[in-house]
Parts: sequence; C-alpha cells; structure tokens
Amino acid sequence: MQDNTLSNSANLSHLDNQGQAQMVDVSDKAPTIRQAVAAAKVRMSPETFAAIQAGNAPKGDVLATAKLAGIMAAKQTAVLIPLCHPLPLQKITVEVTPAPQLPGYEIRATVKTKAETGVEMEALTAVSIAALTLYDMAKALEKSIQIESIRLVSKTGGKSGDYYPPEP
Repeated sequence: MQDNTLSNSANLSHLDNQGQAQMVDVSDKAPTIRQAVAAAKVRMSPETFAAIQAGNAPKGDVLATAKLAGIMAAKQTAVLIPLCHPLPLQKITVEVTPAPQLPGYEIRATVKTKAETGVEMEALTAVSIAALTLYDMAKALEKSIQIESIRLVSKTGGKSGDYYPPEP
C-alpha cells in the first residue's frame, strides 16, 4: 500500500516524495484576484426559528454573533487547517438569511483576495463557524438543531480556473 501512495504522490501537491504531508510551495505563482463562495444550512424547529426571528434567544443576538464569528474564522483559517497558507483577505462577507421553509437559516460566505492561492478553505471555514456559532447561541432553545450542506458554491481565479458546481 505504501508503494501505491508513493507512486501517486507525484500528482498530489500536498505530499512530498516520501508521501508525507507538506505545504505547497506557491512562491513561483503570480498573485491574482481570487474569490470563493461557500454555503451551509442550519435546520431547527419552527419554535426555535420563531424565537430567533423575534430576538428572544437567551444568549442575545444570534444572527449578528454568527455573522461576526464567520468573519473572524475566515481570518484564522491558516491557524485551523494545517496546510493552508496565511492569506491577505481583502473582503469577507457572511450572510445569515432566514429560510422559513427549512425552518432555519441559510449561511453564505464570500471571501476575496489577491494572492498566489485560493480562498476556498476560508469561505468554507467562515460558513462552518457561523453555523456552529448559531447552534451555540440557540442551543438553550433546542439541542437538536442540525447543520447541513456545507459546500463550495463557486470559486473564481487561479490556475485551475472558475468552478461552479451544480446546486444540490
């Protein structure tokens, strides 16, 4: 099995010649404008949704706190994900939108940079932490809240080009 890993490591940028994890060298790449959008859903009971919408959560402003946590998390991605590069982030937006049909909230993060590598992980980290923060802020109302469908919505820029997966 190790021989198979080693033979495939030439095609995997995060593995060195011995098959060990490494941070990719992007020093030869030109900085370009790159953007990534990620999304998540947070599903809850109609009662919990109504309480949050009315501003009646015991811990305070659930949505503003989740949004701020997502922004802060995007800036910490390189600390949280071992092989991510620290990047100069020029723009981070996190939107937490009511979705009565779930019931719950849809979270969307957009992260933009001018750098040698992309910001997909920053956008995914932002929505993940925003969703976890929403859970934390509302768990006194309901412990069975579900975080679902964390996904990359799009990415633009870079050597691999633009990416727009089909909507789930």
